Amino acid sequence: MVNMSRRQFFKVTGATLASSSLTLLGVAPSPAMAEVRQYKLARMTETRNTCPYCSVACGVLLYSLGDGSKNATAKVMHVEGDSDHPVNRGTLCPKGAGLLDFINSPNRLKYPEYRAPGSDKWQRISWDDALDRIAKLLKEDRDANFIQRNENGQVVNRWLTTGMLAASASSNEVAYVTHKVVRALGALGFDNQARV
Repeated sequence: MVNMSRRQFFKVTGATLASSSLTLLGVAPSPAMAEVRQYKLARMTETRNTCPYCSVACGVLLYSLGDGSKNATAKVMHVEGDSDHPVNRGTLCPKGAGLLDFINSPNRLKYPEYRAPGSDKWQRISWDDALDRIAKLLKEDRDANFIQRNENGQVVNRWLTTGMLAASASSNEVAYVTHKVVRALGALGFDNQARV
């Protein structure tokens, strides 16, 4: 209990009565004190994506700043689980929750690189060069090692020297198309990273 003299009590109650009377007459604190803070993601662009880490394929929402104008570079500023995604319904594991650090890491590989045989250095190449090189090497290997018939003369159409490891975070539709393409080439070595 606070020890107050009669004079102090009247001063406090008088000041309280005066301030409440002024409020009733329309005198109020400035509007800035009553302003609602703006939602932190209001100006950001929302992009739906899939977490790249494991076979669960959780949905994530990426929020980036940058309006796409000439000198603006978009940068991901916030990552959260997609509450509309049927797999994770908005939740993320610790690796998925730390996705922002992976995206903005200076060590993240963003472009294809090539290391020539015997070289100790990687050189950056374009996506077109990388895809052309992959297609050329696949064709050379398939032409050299394709087995059309087995030793009994039966048609087998097999390609045993190259395999395919599919991405685990792919949707069912992408996995189906990948499987069809790989099998159409005759490759038997096919697996999904979800099983690894």
